[in-house]
Amino acid sequence: MTTERNLLHAQSILGDLTTDWSQPAPDRYDAFVQPDNLVAVVTTLHQDRWGYLAAITGLDKGPEVGEFEVLYHFCADAAVLTLRVIIDRADPVMPSICGVMLYASPYERETGEMLGITFAGTPDDAWLFLPDDWQSEVFPLRKDAVLNGNGGGDA
Repeated sequence: MTTERNLLHAQSILGDLTTDWSQPAPDRYDAFVQPDNLVAVVTTLHQDRWGYLAAITGLDKGPEVGEFEVLYHFCADAAVLTLRVIIDRADPVMPSICGVMLYASPYERETGEMLGITFAGTPDDAWLFLPDDWQSEVFPLRKDAVLNGNGGGDA
């Protein structure tokens, strides 16, 4: 299947599960998804065998905006589909997709530990990268994080 056909196929199978679409580049589609629809979207992609999950990344829009964006990057040959999910920064909870794709666990864990996003239902939420003595309420990739170099926030 060509890149364009892969992307059009993804758009057709996801239908009403998304709220909007954009095409930032010829080989990329962004699908905007409500948190409550995320597992259904991922299940649909998985059941259709549409590509593979390449990464989950997080974006802190800052305290003044009050949102995080969690991005799920799927690839099918040269086609890249990014699921964009916006959540409230004050209550950063996402559903885990590990029930559909167990190998999503390290991506969820990294995003959780770096931004403080909780992935409800993830089988393992232990930290991957931060040391054991890191302050549990200091998330190094948040725009308002104050880091002192010795395990987190203000000393």
